[in-house]
Amino acid sequence: MFALVLVGGFGTRLRPLTEHTPKQMLPICGVPMIEWVASHLADHGIQEIGLALGYRPDAFRAAYPDGRIAGIPYKVAVEPEARGTAGAVRFAALEMQLKEPFLVLNGDVLTDLDIGALIEFHRKSHAEATIALQVVADPSRFGVVTTKDNGQVREFIEKPPAEASPSNTINAGTYVLNPSVIDRIPDTRPVSIERETFPEMALAGTLYAMKSDTYWLDTGTPEQFLEANLDVLHGRRQNKPELPLAAVEATAQVEDSVIGTGSHIDAQAIVKRSVLFNGCRISKGARVIDSVLSDDVYVGEGATIEGSVIGLGERIEAGVQLVDQTWPAP
Repeated sequence: MFALVLVGGFGTRLRPLTEHTPKQMLPICGVPMIEWVASHLADHGIQEIGLALGYRPDAFRAAYPDGRIAGIPYKVAVEPEARGTAGAVRFAALEMQLKEPFLVLNGDVLTDLDIGALIEFHRKSHAEATIALQVVADPSRFGVVTTKDNGQVREFIEKPPAEASPSNTINAGTYVLNPSVIDRIPDTRPVSIERETFPEMALAGTLYAMKSDTYWLDTGTPEQFLEANLDVLHGRRQNKPELPLAAVEATAQVEDSVIGTGSHIDAQAIVKRSVLFNGCRISKGARVIDSVLSDDVYVGEGATIEGSVIGLGERIEAGVQLVDQTWPAP
């Protein structure tokens, strides 16, 4: 089955990390997020993928000039303008001439979902579309789904208030769609698949859902992005990475952190629960805690960065303290 990965978003919540880089190209333990997604698909027998591109599409072509991601051939469809999630699916499906049922994934979700089981569920239920479900503690940030015993969707409510949510079972961002779904999506305006297409299909009785209990994480915020790196670091996902090579002085302390290739942690520096991209320099006695630093960030002697996100190539001078900051400020 063909898999279409939605990677066109601006990654606004991850700024400044996404100021120059699409969020699916950000590293999870040194490996671009899109490669984690593609590898997971390959593990479940997917042999070709498509990328629905929008923001900075050339970054993907430049990173994978041989036409393969994690060994899987890929096609691209570049939207000339933002059309919403349903519009992106429609545009890419028509561009790629998809005539058979196909898989759709949000490209900023890390999951160990059994893709084969979802495809089989879709076929057996004779659904027009089937979505994977996940149980979460706070459903208010997601599309909440209730189903009948046979998996037919009763309700699909996008981001309800927490106190009004009918369930804590949410749309996990992976679907199987029949080509007929494309005909439901108008091409005259932006359309949300979560707010319009799926609720309409639920009313029509053609939308089904499969519940799953597996690793799942939306990486769309700095806190979740940090969590994703630490989850992979500690083996909470099925796949384990080869960690980047970095230089750490003997008297430095590095705990629960991912340090990018070419980075250097000087003597007496402390790095805890943080992600440093490539080429960072943490000077003597500096502290980096619960933070994410983009490529080539310099942190001066005795400086403190805590609970913060630092953009590409920024220089934090000696003694500066940044706590719960985004730098540079949006």
